[in-house]
Amino acid sequence: MLDLKRQYLPLHRELLEAIEQVLERQQFILGEPVAAFERAAQEHLGVAHALGCSSGTDALWLALAAAGIGPGIAVVTTPFSFFASVSAILRAGATALLADIDPDTFNLDPAAVERVLNGPQGAAVRAILPVHLFGQCADWTAFARLGRERGLKLIEDAAQAWGAGWGSVKAGALGDAAAFSFYPTKNLSAAGDAGMVTTNSAELAERVKMLRQHGMRRRYYHDEIGWNTRMDGFQGAILSVKLKYIDGWNEGRRMVAQRYHALFAAAGLAEAGPYPSHGIVLPHEVAGSRHVWHQYVIRSNRRDALREFLTARKIGSEIYYPVPLHLQEALKCLGYAEGSFPEAERASREVLALPIFPELREDEQQTVAAAVAEFLS
Repeated sequence: MLDLKRQYLPLHRELLEAIEQVLERQQFILGEPVAAFERAAQEHLGVAHALGCSSGTDALWLALAAAGIGPGIAVVTTPFSFFASVSAILRAGATALLADIDPDTFNLDPAAVERVLNGPQGAAVRAILPVHLFGQCADWTAFARLGRERGLKLIEDAAQAWGAGWGSVKAGALGDAAAFSFYPTKNLSAAGDAGMVTTNSAELAERVKMLRQHGMRRRYYHDEIGWNTRMDGFQGAILSVKLKYIDGWNEGRRMVAQRYHALFAAAGLAEAGPYPSHGIVLPHEVAGSRHVWHQYVIRSNRRDALREFLTARKIGSEIYYPVPLHLQEALKCLGYAEGSFPEAERASREVLALPIFPELREDEQQTVAAAVAEFLS
């Protein structure tokens, strides 16, 4: 699925020098290594404030808490995402309400969100948390309209979408605040856990800074109950190095995705969708947006058998996500049942992520496509 050594080898000397500088400066928590990355991130994304923290999960909580999301408030998000999209809402003390996904993009469906807003719990909603899933932005034109009309905060879960865009605006600069993850499998990755909150609001940024250090504006004077969610200097230094290459890596991912498109189309395997019949449904880029292809996710109505077939041929694959959030044991408290979100439930039975990373070779992709063709034959 991913070979990080191919990314590391050309950068190893540059990365080691960056780590040595942290050791020489002895700035292991925040400090200049993190501040330098924050400044570079602001410029790259076109945002006023970028604030490093300890993980993408903490970034989600910080963004929500800084925006005033807490007890008595509801937030609408998707059931088809990583667990943190909902758990961060609950950690903030708020109520998580779910809405179904668009079967074409797997992203939160604005029409489904609007139905929630018009429902019995809609009056409590103060924010929407769309997820830019697999590297493609949610329909921000529609969500921006809902935010304006309903007076709602818009918090981006951009964990998988560094460099993605909607129109001319990059993910991270679309909403009131956004959360990024730099988990090692992400497009822009740390050597461990790290995350970031971005915002154009000086007030939100100041609150994030305070909350990520136990609620301190001054050392040992605690204004609120925050948490320890600081980025360490090593991760800041590593990310500063990698940020210089992310545009090229994202372009490499786009080329890999285009080759998959061509290979599957040439083999006659691609179906129009959104639901598969005898072949596979390919992912696509929404017009006017920029997909960074964090994952290349196909749909198959024989997904589990296809994955077993690929595994037997030593071809990596992954299921993102096998159980939608409303059916997770830990989230029974949300009060949903099987059948509540049919699009998310169907997607969880059909999606399969194929290997994609910038250094993936064409012959390796041909091997993947040939194996899928063999299975479908």
